[in-house]
Amino acid sequence: MKKTYKIDVDCANCANKMEEAANKTEGVKNAVVNFMTLKMIVEFEDGVNAKEVMGRVLDNCKIVEDDCEIFF
Repeated sequence: MKKTYKIDVDCANCANKMEEAANKTEGVKNAVVNFMTLKMIVEFEDGVNAKEVMGRVLDNCKIVEDDCEIFF
């Protein structure tokens, strides 16, 4: 399953850090962050709860970029 989320991030470098953090999160098959559109597209592994996984994605993203936001 793939979902698109609105994000709030300040710069392209920060967006890259968020993408890396999201891709390292358990339950995420693939994540792509587009700084220009301020969107994160996340493909989840089969059988996971997307909302739970996105909570972990946000936690991981805040470790590398503490003022980022993901709206889900």
